[in-house]
Amino acid sequence: GAQGSTIAMRLDREPQVDEIICADYNYDAAARLEQTLTKARAIQVDGSNIDDVLDAARGAALLVNGLPPDFNLSLMQAALKGKMNYQDMASGPVADTDFVSAVKRQLALDENFKSAGLSALINTGSAPGLVNVIARNAADKLDRCDHIDIYVYDGIWTNKFIPFWWSPATAFGDMAAQPVNYKNGEYELVPPFNDPQMIEFRGLGARRMVDHEHEEPVTFGLFFKDLQTATFKYGGPACDLAESLYRMGLLSEEPVQVNGSSVVPLKLVCKLAPPAPSNTEAIKEALSEGMALEEGATLIRVRGIKDDKNVCLDNYINAPGLTESFEKYGISHESFLTGQSAFLFTKLFVNDMIATRGVFPPEVLQAQQRQYYLTEAAKLGITVDEIGATRLF
Repeated sequence: GAQGSTIAMRLDREPQVDEIICADYNYDAAARLEQTLTKARAIQVDGSNIDDVLDAARGAALLVNGLPPDFNLSLMQAALKGKMNYQDMASGPVADTDFVSAVKRQLALDENFKSAGLSALINTGSAPGLVNVIARNAADKLDRCDHIDIYVYDGIWTNKFIPFWWSPATAFGDMAAQPVNYKNGEYELVPPFNDPQMIEFRGLGARRMVDHEHEEPVTFGLFFKDLQTATFKYGGPACDLAESLYRMGLLSEEPVQVNGSSVVPLKLVCKLAPPAPSNTEAIKEALSEGMALEEGATLIRVRGIKDDKNVCLDNYINAPGLTESFEKYGISHESFLTGQSAFLFTKLFVNDMIATRGVFPPEVLQAQQRQYYLTEAAKLGITVDEIGATRLF
């Protein structure tokens, strides 16, 4: 996939890396990647078959999982059996359980990895991933962290109709799922597109944001002491499109009868939705008709107490947009930010900088590791601006 390919391309330049095994069920895709790298070896693998994964990964020190979250448990078991460290991009959504349970069952393997002397770092993209590192950094500046709110506004819209820059099936499924909010020690499931708010972004103005299913409120509730609330909100034209389809019933998985035929609305929508551009030529074609809108913002807002005063720390992520990402790197903005962010976690493994054992998300990383991570991110053009406000009286 796009993120795994980005990680592999970056790893190819790391002097500490001897070999990269590019494994995929689609051998042709892995072989194409192998041809562009110097340390890569392509192999076909069934990610749901632990023995197949172990045969492919024989001798590896780290298993990086770029597959959908439904494969997480199988690949974690393979990592344990093969005595490999483990990394993935997300915990959910998965088909067989709810979002909170999906996170917790990965964390339930904590003692297994500790006993094996191994590390399993989960949720390592941009969000979740990079935002978790930033949230922990900000929280550590406070005497008490009370609230963490993540706002991701994606205003990338080409004149050529491309609703999502990742899998439309995954995107529509995410949009129609019940978001999870953390409030006072408990997880609260809310309806899709819940609690619309106009959020003021620096340089953009107010944008409409809604609750969205994501890992951060789940792990923040588990790993931030004294936290009262954690939320994740998303917005932008793709979100607006999905909300309209949802309210029309077109993101439902319940069959409906149409002229005597049974139709699953979500399957129909996914069938008709254009795929996310997956290679240089596809991105170039999408850009050929120009941009209708190109703006975005990721804001990590951390609020709490410092020296008996109420403090709010707003952290903004700066990264290339679609046009700049393509011109400089030949990839989309989504692949750039998520792929580079994920690679930097891999780089921590490669440089033996992860001493923690067990299963944990990025907010558990130590201050030195987070500092190294953000320093390396800045070298790749991913920077963070922090704006602080203190209520004096």
